[in-house]
Amino acid sequence: MSTTTLPGEKTAAPPRSLGGNFRDYLGRVRGGDIGALPAILGLLVLCTAFAVPRPVFLSATNFANLFTQGAAISLIAMGLVFVLLLGEIDLSAGYTSGVCAAVLAVTMTQHGFPWYVGVGAAILTGMVIGLVLGTLVAKLGIPSFVVTLAAFLGFQGLLLVLVNEGNNIAIRDPVIIAIENKYLPPALGWILYVVCVLAYAALQVVRARRRAGRGLAADPAGLIAVRVGSLAVLGGLAVYVLNLERSRNALLVSLKGVPIVVPIVLTLLILGTFVLRRTSFGRHIYAVGGNAEAARRAGINVDFIRVSAFVICSGMASIGGIVLASQASSVDPSTGGSDVLLFAVGAAVIGGTSLFGGKGRVLDAVLGGAVVAVINNGMGLMGYSASVKYIVTGCVLLLAAGVDALSRKRAAASGLR
Repeated sequence: MSTTTLPGEKTAAPPRSLGGNFRDYLGRVRGGDIGALPAILGLLVLCTAFAVPRPVFLSATNFANLFTQGAAISLIAMGLVFVLLLGEIDLSAGYTSGVCAAVLAVTMTQHGFPWYVGVGAAILTGMVIGLVLGTLVAKLGIPSFVVTLAAFLGFQGLLLVLVNEGNNIAIRDPVIIAIENKYLPPALGWILYVVCVLAYAALQVVRARRRAGRGLAADPAGLIAVRVGSLAVLGGLAVYVLNLERSRNALLVSLKGVPIVVPIVLTLLILGTFVLRRTSFGRHIYAVGGNAEAARRAGINVDFIRVSAFVICSGMASIGGIVLASQASSVDPSTGGSDVLLFAVGAAVIGGTSLFGGKGRVLDAVLGGAVVAVINNGMGLMGYSASVKYIVTGCVLLLAAGVDALSRKRAAASGLR
């Protein structure tokens, strides 16, 4: 029986099968669109390599440590993703976090303001820094490498000024300290888990229905079930392990629950993902990163996009600085320095964000931050020195950059880019 389509009537695209989606994914991978696959495979390999000789790596205590150790790096890397998507770089992000942490400490400890005033002052400082850096890059045309390298050097001096040439400023506010050192009640952790899974499932279903309503090919119910089921299993396992008692003497002090920093990172991850994937601003960032001149001719305010990306980057660095201050319960001249910037840039690139611009996600920063945290944590448990950690992390970063370059060539040859 044949059917006819009336003029103006939408013709629904045939539903895609689960096998068809898998074949499409394999085709994209062969064509160079590998996304975060190397980071995920790297995490599996590294976890296996560390867990076999050192079973303590998989303990509940160490699992919680991985979240707290990688949080600040992941937050700074999440901001760097916005700049890297434009094909730019911010070499000052590490010391920006240190300066903002010092502003937090001075505001609260030395001037006695409450925690929310200190947090607001720190984030505002970061945004102002980003505004200045972005304006110098976008309006004056100074290369971002030069601008942020100058800021990298200048902010070291500014940090010394803020901490009185080398003093240690203690953080005593319980709210700030709790960010990295306290945990959610187990029941609240499970509630957060259920809310996240249900919200993700609802978004997947709504997206599929909208695409079907517009006559576009929608994801099959089987694929949606696999995605939601995978999140439910992995998230449930993580919450279960984190809710185990980790204290050696639970009668004196109890250590169980999801670290407070986890929902903070999760909230910012969701917000950043929404901005990049669901707003015109996010689409403009990808457009400018792909071809700035074409974006300008399409009517996009390229200068505004560039300035905004640096504001977001430095704003996220300020939040990372607050987490660093919470982790150490103090601020000193080394806060945000040393290897913070290198690990943050490495996390974004290792996770799958391209150094050439136009390709990347906020999730890449979290995955890359997990890789960096696993390397440092696992090699520390195995007794390796700091020198070996640096060498291995550098090799992993170089490998990730090489994979990115090769995948771009593959994508260009296959016509995907």
